[in-house]
Amino acid sequence: MTVESSETTTQGLVLTDAAAAKVKSLLEQQGEEGLQLRVAVQPGGCSGLRYQLFFDDRSMDGDIVSDFDGVGVVTDRMSAPYLIGATIDFVDTIEKQGFTIDNPNATGSCACGDSFN
Repeated sequence: MTVESSETTTQGLVLTDAAAAKVKSLLEQQGEEGLQLRVAVQPGGCSGLRYQLFFDDRSMDGDIVSDFDGVGVVTDRMSAPYLIGATIDFVDTIEKQGFTIDNPNATGSCACGDSFN
């Protein structure tokens, strides 16, 4: 178990064990060194803001970097306030497969689940 840094606590974003395992598996498939999971919030979507999760090897000024079981998770300083307390999970059921984000900061979302306000 990795001890969280003070920056991680400030970021407040949590990656569950299931999500960390899936990200680790996907990173191994990519086969590229230095990739981390970047979580960002961008304007757009039906509700005003949308999540972006992607692999990134860039480092931007003000990035907040966290480690979850060996998986690097990066959030830019503009997105971080929207993600405080958010939990990223990976669900694999008969009904749904994919990453989910439970965000207590979202006051509403749309049917697609990718957009919030």
